[in-house]
Amino acid sequence: MSPDDEGEPGTAETVAAAVRETRMTPSEAVAEMRIRLPDRGNRELRRALERANADAELKAWWHVANVNASARLGINDHSWVHVQIVANLALKLLRELVKHGVEPSLVRDYRLRAGDAEVVVVLAALTHCVGMSIHRKGHEDWSLFLAEPKLRELLDGVYEEPDRTVVVSEVLQAITSHRSDGEPLSIEAGILRVADALDMAKGRSRIPFERGRVSMHSLSAAAIEEVRIVDGVDKPVRVEVLMNNSSGIFQVDSLLRAKLLGSGLERHVEVVARIDTESEKKLVPEYRLEF
Repeated sequence: MSPDDEGEPGTAETVAAAVRETRMTPSEAVAEMRIRLPDRGNRELRRALERANADAELKAWWHVANVNASARLGINDHSWVHVQIVANLALKLLRELVKHGVEPSLVRDYRLRAGDAEVVVVLAALTHCVGMSIHRKGHEDWSLFLAEPKLRELLDGVYEEPDRTVVVSEVLQAITSHRSDGEPLSIEAGILRVADALDMAKGRSRIPFERGRVSMHSLSAAAIEEVRIVDGVDKPVRVEVLMNNSSGIFQVDSLLRAKLLGSGLERHVEVVARIDTESEKKLVPEYRLEF
């Protein structure tokens, strides 16, 4: 994943830091958190992000979510690192779509700006799994419960009414739509749903894998080396998934496909997976999702 010029938030080092975080005190864990992404002069996005980075309560939710996910349940990372990766992926997806003439729903339905759509997808990424701080079961609903007042805090003075309520409502719609049976009603909600699924690189799977929970899910996730978002060939945007083993096809065909179908992005996004190694016999040189 390449979030423009901001470096790589999903490296092995940052994921390792997220694992260490579960053994820190809350104050220690929160002090290390800082979401970075390219605002490209979007004043509203920059102000909202500055407030999020200064919000100890929001960061505490990320910390507890990761304790529940990583330390207690032994599942994939749900720390601030996951949040940062999803935020950068969502922003990259939106900007690529806009570059190729796809109109965000906030522009189409409310005559707001593409920059406002950026605020929606980033805030949705920052709050989509805060409900994991309560419980994994039904965490999307818990996220809505926690996020609504927090979003109004983050946007106070950034947007006036009624625009602030529109932005908050669209973020909440994206949060509830990112679940497996969600029904995104906007481009922005579909982007969050897909971006969340694209955080599939092998670092995120290390917790269950190292604990001996070897399954098709953990094996396939460990096979994903990198996810790139680039200009498309047959469609406006291409998602390239680089694998070190053909078992990664399960991650792409079963899990990513499920999130793409019904996202509203099917006609805009193509997915190509490749095995990028000479150490395994290439049973298939390239694999494409077909819709």
